[in-house]
Amino acid sequence: MIIRKTMHPDWLSNTWLVADEPGGHGVVIDTGGPAEPILEHIRTLDLTLTHVLCTHHHYDHVEHNGLYVREFSVPVCGHGDERALFGGLDQALASGETVTSGSLQVVALHIPGHTCGQLAFVVDQQAVFTGDTLFRGSVGGTRAPGHTTFADLRRSIMDVLMALPREMTVHPGHTEATSVGHEWEHNPFIRAWRGLDEIQPKPCMALGEAATLFLRAPDYDGGTKCWVRFDDTGREDVVAGSRVDDRG
Repeated sequence: MIIRKTMHPDWLSNTWLVADEPGGHGVVIDTGGPAEPILEHIRTLDLTLTHVLCTHHHYDHVEHNGLYVREFSVPVCGHGDERALFGGLDQALASGETVTSGSLQVVALHIPGHTCGQLAFVVDQQAVFTGDTLFRGSVGGTRAPGHTTFADLRRSIMDVLMALPREMTVHPGHTEATSVGHEWEHNPFIRAWRGLDEIQPKPCMALGEAATLFLRAPDYDGGTKCWVRFDDTGREDVVAGSRVDDRG
């Protein structure tokens, strides 16, 4: 399996090219990263591109969908729950559905939370592409456009992604790769949800509302992410640390 990546210099969002072999077939997963290096890899490797696979509809992951469609006449694929958010899809994928590209077998997994139709893509049981649900050392937020709930995010991570083999490589929607095993052992959110690290709740203001802060941890962009519960509703969320004030 061949994997190539580009990353947007500002958004830090990744585009992944995954192919079976030189002269073979491949897919592009998310299109927010610079397109020209990916196009050059396709040309150099003499690949037949078969699909654009979208983990979710956010602009920093779909910016160049149209370019790949024009260049290669390929279908844009995503979860059916986000069809309207995409403004239409060529192919709606359900959880467990397999996309074939040459000898590649790509299985879609529905992992809602960050968005309602968030998908992960497991390729040949070797690598998983997790979009904005799981990052190296962090997790996705639950207040982005099209989000669902904290409970969905936690279940998607703990029951779906962490059920994959520990040795499987994780290619996230932003910044650097990791592995299922590394995140199981070292991701602060996963460790907290496993009950390994003590949670020390403290009062805070989150998104301008009174809340309780359970965890603040480093995020992929150099900032932080926070797990909070809002006092008035009891709703839990993962939100950007810049929106949480716990200085008392």
